Amino acid sequence: MGTDSAHTVKSYEQELTRLRALMTRMGGIVESQVAQAVAAVTEQDEQAAQAAPAQDAQVDALEREVETLSIRLLALRGPMASDLREIVAALKITGDLERIGDYASSIARRSRKFDLIDGNISLSGLSAMGRLVQDNLRRAIDAISQQDADRALEVWNSDREVDEYYTAMFRALVTYMMEDPRKITTCTHLLFIAKNLERIGDHATNIAERVYYAVTGATLPALRPRGGAALSDPDEAQLS
Repeated sequence: MGTDSAHTVKSYEQELTRLRALMTRMGGIVESQVAQAVAAVTEQDEQAAQAAPAQDAQVDALEREVETLSIRLLALRGPMASDLREIVAALKITGDLERIGDYASSIARRSRKFDLIDGNISLSGLSAMGRLVQDNLRRAIDAISQQDADRALEVWNSDREVDEYYTAMFRALVTYMMEDPRKITTCTHLLFIAKNLERIGDHATNIAERVYYAVTGATLPALRPRGGAALSDPDEAQLS
C-alpha cells in the first residue's frame, strides 16, 4: 500500500472514530438530562429541573455535527458494508437521542409547575421506572461506543419491563384520581411524566435496534417484546 493510500485509510478510520466519539458524547449529555429530570420529579430538585433543559443547546449542536460528519463520510469516502450501516445508523441514532433530550426537558419543566410530592401518592414506581429507563439508555449508549450487538439486544429485551412499569403506574394513578378528585391535577402531571419516561425507553430501544443492525447486518423482529395490557397513547404533541 502506497503512502497516500495508507494516509487515506488512516484518515478514514480517524473520522469513524470521531463519529463514534461524538455520538457517545451526545449520549452522555442526554443520559445526564434524564437523570436530572427524574431527580427533579422524585426529589423535587430545583437545580436539576433547571439543568436538564439548559443542556438542550449542546445536544442540538452535537446532532448537527454528527449529521455533517456522516454526510461527509457518505459523500467522500464511499463506505461499504458495516461502515455504511454504522454511518446511516448514526444519522438515525442522533434523532433518537435528540428526542430523548426533549422528553427529559419536558419532564423537568413539568416538575416545576406543581408540587408533585403528595404524602398519599407513592412515587416508588416512578423512581423504579426512572432507574430502569436510565439503565437501558446507558447500556444503549455503551453499545454505540463499543459496537456491542449483545448489549443492544439486552436493551431491546428490557423494553417489556418498562412497559410493565408504565401500565402499573397508569392504573395506580387513575385509581388515586377516582378515589380523591383533589388529586386529579397532581396525578395528571405524573401520568404525563410516566408517559415521557416510557417514550424515552422506546427511543433507547430504537437505538439498540439500530446498533444491532449496524454491527450484525441483521434486523430484530418488527414486533417488540411488550409488557402489560395495551393502553391507548396520548398524542405525542401533548407531552411537551
